[in-house]
Amino acid sequence: MRTVTVEKQPLRAGVLMPTRDLVVAWSLIAVIAALAWVVTAGQARGMGNGPGTMGMALPLFLLLWLAMTAAMMLPSVAPVALTWGHGIARQSSGVARAVRTAEFLGGYLLVWTAVGLLAYGGLVLSGDLVDRDPQAGKWIGVAAFALAGLYQLGPLKYVCLRHCRSPMTQLMRYAGFRPPLRDLRVGAHHGGYCVGCCWALMVVLVPLGVMNVAAMAGIAVVIFLEKLWRRGPLLARVTGVAFLALAVLAPFQDWLLPGLTPTGVTM
Repeated sequence: MRTVTVEKQPLRAGVLMPTRDLVVAWSLIAVIAALAWVVTAGQARGMGNGPGTMGMALPLFLLLWLAMTAAMMLPSVAPVALTWGHGIARQSSGVARAVRTAEFLGGYLLVWTAVGLLAYGGLVLSGDLVDRDPQAGKWIGVAAFALAGLYQLGPLKYVCLRHCRSPMTQLMRYAGFRPPLRDLRVGAHHGGYCVGCCWALMVVLVPLGVMNVAAMAGIAVVIFLEKLWRRGPLLARVTGVAFLALAVLAPFQDWLLPGLTPTGVTM
């Protein structure tokens, strides 16, 4: 008797829902992500790049953080949200399915908004340190790249990445949750795994620049491929090694630290 080994593949949206519903749902999420990119890029163009929060108060920062998170994360989380709203939590009404999907995404983004509070505190601290001593930016950059690289290569990254790539078992368990706010809770729970998977990638925006649109786009591509490409775990390891290399180069290459270099200062 031959033994057939079946490789686990990342979740594919569309298995549990009609093609027309899939097209409509994907189109709406794509529009939301595109609008978020437009808002983020427009604001970045007006602000430039630099250390700290660049004068942003917390409410404005959180609004931009939410837009940035939606732009970077929605393409990779869309398959999970659509499968939940249109498949596992199936309803006869198209409106009900749309509401479930929207509530899932709301819970997901709520978790990332909470992360934005921590990010704001970290940027305030790093900005103060650079204001006091511009040379401190080099070592903050080294720490950020090294932390991101080590986490990318560590075990917790792969626990969270495995969930994000193959969440079906967890989603089936969520189906037993009771109202109220079941879909919001499910989105928040999945968002926690996503934070565990992606926070280290977001940390490198401290040295590269929080409003660096090119860096955001590059990280968004890495996040998408890690979760949905069959070689995603290998990509995560390669990215980790690359970040460690950048940590070694950062003290000697100022161009790697635009987010930690005050205007007109050469470190």
